[in-house]
Amino acid sequence: MGKIVAVTNQKGGVGKTTTTVNLASALTARGLRVLLADMDPQANATTGMGVDKNAEFGIYDVLCGAPAQDAVRKTEFGDILPANRALSGATVELVSAPEREFVLKKALSSVKNKYDYILIDCPPSLELLTVNSLCAADSVLIPVQCEFFALEGLADLITSIRRVKQSLNRDVEIEGVLLTMYDTRTVFSREVAREIKKYFPGKVYGVTIPRSVRIAEAPSYGAPVVNYDPSSRGAQAYRELADEFLKRK
Repeated sequence: MGKIVAVTNQKGGVGKTTTTVNLASALTARGLRVLLADMDPQANATTGMGVDKNAEFGIYDVLCGAPAQDAVRKTEFGDILPANRALSGATVELVSAPEREFVLKKALSSVKNKYDYILIDCPPSLELLTVNSLCAADSVLIPVQCEFFALEGLADLITSIRRVKQSLNRDVEIEGVLLTMYDTRTVFSREVAREIKKYFPGKVYGVTIPRSVRIAEAPSYGAPVVNYDPSSRGAQAYRELADEFLKRK
């Protein structure tokens, strides 16, 4: 049975979607069966996997009861349950749903056995779509930007994960913390990294994701950077992340 990993941080711009897309592609390149579930109404992961985010059928329909397999799109980078504009209204609609926190978990149960990993790209918030993702997940991967406000809000995220663990999903654990936008030239990046390692002892990945023009460019070409420019520093870092991720499983 596949492992479900929610990639989340309620702070935007930390490399959450970029990490989800590139980890999915890097794992797929290693011969693993990977499904990316795009739970962010912005649908950036969908675009980053080369799929039209205006597609009529996607994860919103799955949350409404459609079979998950019917919405899966196959790409060279891995399979994806795409998001579209309709997902932005899902939070309101889920409020009145029976067992509203478990809608995604139930939806993914029909396809979980078909994949080695299901990666969920969560919205940059702590609302119901994120709670659904945490309830469906076996573990949580947290990208953290190496900048001044990196630790701001992390306490809230950890509190939310603990609450879900206590009352909704006892099995969810922190998979790991990934330092993103790391600049080796600055003392400040190293100081932030040191503080995060204190905050998450033993959970921070050894690999760091550098600031990279290639990483920023790749989504506009509808491809992960590991495919767009395989020789770039960013691509190499994400391949190393995939290796470390697999060693921790």
